[in-house]
Amino acid sequence: MRVGLGFDVHPISDDSSRPLVLAGVVLRGPGLAGHSDADVVAHAVADALLGAAGLGDLGGRYPDADARWAGADSMRLLAEVVDDVRSAGWVVGNVDCAVVTEAPKLAPYVAEMQRRLTDVVGGPVSVKPKRAEGLGSLGRGEGMACWAIALLDRA
Repeated sequence: MRVGLGFDVHPISDDSSRPLVLAGVVLRGPGLAGHSDADVVAHAVADALLGAAGLGDLGGRYPDADARWAGADSMRLLAEVVDDVRSAGWVVGNVDCAVVTEAPKLAPYVAEMQRRLTDVVGGPVSVKPKRAEGLGSLGRGEGMACWAIALLDRA
C-alpha cells in the first residue's frame, strides 16, 4: 500500500463569466482563477494519486506555462493521471477530500461530486465541505482550497 497527499488552492476569478467547477460539477458562484478550469478538487485528487504512486505532481505534468492546458477540463486530466497510476501497477483503494470554501454551500452538490470522482478514479471518493470560519484569505472568501489523501494498492 501507498498513501499520497494532494493540495490545491485557487483565488476567486475577477472574470465574472468564468464558471465555478468543483469535481467536474458546475456550481453557482464566482469561478476560480487558473490556467485550466481551476477545479481545486480534481487537482488535489490528481496530486494525491500521483504522490502515492511516486509519479511526480500535476504541475510537472501539465505546467501552467504550456498553452496546451489553457482552459483544460481537470476531470479529463484526472482521468489521464488515473490511467498512468494503473499503468504503474496500482489500483485506488479510496480517496478522501476536504474542500475549504465559505461559499457556495457545497452540501447540495456533494453526492454528485463524489459520484463523478468515483467514476473517474475507479475507487470510492468522499468529499467533505469545510469552512475556514472567517480566518485568513480562505475565511474571507478570497479563494478555495482542497486537501486530498489517496490510498493505493498494488494491482
